[in-house]
Amino acid sequence: QVQLVESGGGLVQAGGSLRLSCAASGRTFSNYAMGWFRQAPGKEREFVAAITWSGGSTYYGDSVKGRFTMSRDNAKNTVYLQMNSLKFEDTAVYYCNAAPTIILLRRGNVKGSWGQGTQVTVSS
Repeated sequence: QVQLVESGGGLVQAGGSLRLSCAASGRTFSNYAMGWFRQAPGKEREFVAAITWSGGSTYYGDSVKGRFTMSRDNAKNTVYLQMNSLKFEDTAVYYCNAAPTIILLRRGNVKGSWGQGTQVTVSS
């Protein structure tokens, strides 16, 4: 099991930026693809972004393409989500998780427990 702690959320005006971080435990962190997900009140959890174990490839949900950038630092066991041009509809609790492959990650077949996440609130 991979332990994950998300941070960096907050309140921001529309058009602003935030940078989320996700710290993972375990020496096998660099073996996993990592992903960001979000869940707004009353809605299903939604895929936001993913990155391969090497960091060489990234994938984004349609609603965030061109605005969000995911990166990772395997030396620090941490992944990041840079969020620019934030919109009201980006308001949600953001979670990170891990899986052996991008496909498994996007299916929700993940290795970590779903923690408390970090709240992002965008004011319009």
